[in-house]
Amino acid sequence: MILDYILRRLGLLLFMLLMLSIFTFSLAYLFPGDPLSNLSGVPSNNFSQNTQLEDKYQYNSNYFTQYIAFLGRVFQGDWGLSFASGDNVFSHILDLLPATLELSVYALIVSIFIGVPAGILGSAYYNRWPDKLINSTTIVGYSMPVFWLALLLIMIFSLKLGWFPMSGRMGLLYEIPPSTGFMLIDIALAGFPYKGMAFTDALHHLTLPTIVLAMYPTTVLVRFTRESMLKIMDQNFIKTARAKGLNRRQLILHHALRNALLPVIKKIGLQFSTLITLAMITEVIFSWPGIGRWLIDSIYQRDFPAIQGGLMAVSLFVILATIVTELLYSLFDPLSRNQAHGKV
Repeated sequence: MILDYILRRLGLLLFMLLMLSIFTFSLAYLFPGDPLSNLSGVPSNNFSQNTQLEDKYQYNSNYFTQYIAFLGRVFQGDWGLSFASGDNVFSHILDLLPATLELSVYALIVSIFIGVPAGILGSAYYNRWPDKLINSTTIVGYSMPVFWLALLLIMIFSLKLGWFPMSGRMGLLYEIPPSTGFMLIDIALAGFPYKGMAFTDALHHLTLPTIVLAMYPTTVLVRFTRESMLKIMDQNFIKTARAKGLNRRQLILHHALRNALLPVIKKIGLQFSTLITLAMITEVIFSWPGIGRWLIDSIYQRDFPAIQGGLMAVSLFVILATIVTELLYSLFDPLSRNQAHGKV
């Protein structure tokens, strides 16, 4: 049954990837300008160059042949050239994606360590002042736009108090060799004597973007964890355990928490997909050199090959993250596999 479930999910993954590839291929014809230039990133200059591009991209063939050739180039890493820089779009994505993943991962970690305990605390003190305080704070954080929160934190903690920098990943005094693309890991791997100072500087640059990006998933996890805990606490086996004389702490730690966190695990994985999209706004405001800021700049510059490649990379990562979350959740919760097969 597990193998059958995994095969079903892999089939869904392949179908979604197929739809994504068709949409990405069609963008070259939907964008303004010459479709051949949008596919290759090479402006139409002379006849001989156009002839070479037409042969390479099967431009004179039917759409199906062009699509098959497009898939071959995607797997080879040939995603066209950027109009703005003239470099390969795929190399841009490989250079910029680690910065976006780093910011998203740290924001997700902050969300888990704050949102899940706060949700448990709210459920433990249901309708009492801790629960009301947590709910009020959650509503404010959930309703606050990301860009407004970012500007507010910059005004207070960067411009007024001067505690944190307002842009970038690292100060100009430090030059870190990009081994992995993740700044904190690269600092740990670097062999220079000022490693501790560089690490502190990187954390200072990371603090405000992480807080801004973590706000929305934290509020979602608080509310979802609280609702999941309240639902479990209302089950018959919890009432039986309470009748046996167990206190609130024992009920939560030994009985309710294990069952309530199963749907929370799935929610955490889905929030990581949301973080990738929210990171675009955060990266623009904090000048964070990630794929989101690069994609927004490409839209302003009308860099159609970069837009095409960036959308495909972000969408591909969101699809993969969602499918992996579903598979992990099914491993932890066998009942979800039965529901997927129509069994109750």
